[in-house]
Amino acid sequence: MLIKRLEGNWVLFTVSGKGLLSRVGDIAIPAELSPQELRSFLDDMYHEQASAAHPEVIRLD
Repeated sequence: MLIKRLEGNWVLFTVSGKGLLSRVGDIAIPAELSPQELRSFLDDMYHEQASAAHPEVIRLD
């Protein structure tokens, strides 16, 4: 997944194997969150998809 700041709002995308972006419309990310708060917010939103192999959301640079 990829998150971008567009027009003052955070927008979440899935990224295909070919690099194409598809907007995730069912997650509303509060605009006032700082970049440092995003990981925790997304971890809370996606905790049900966690597994032993992928227990939390991490930031990739």
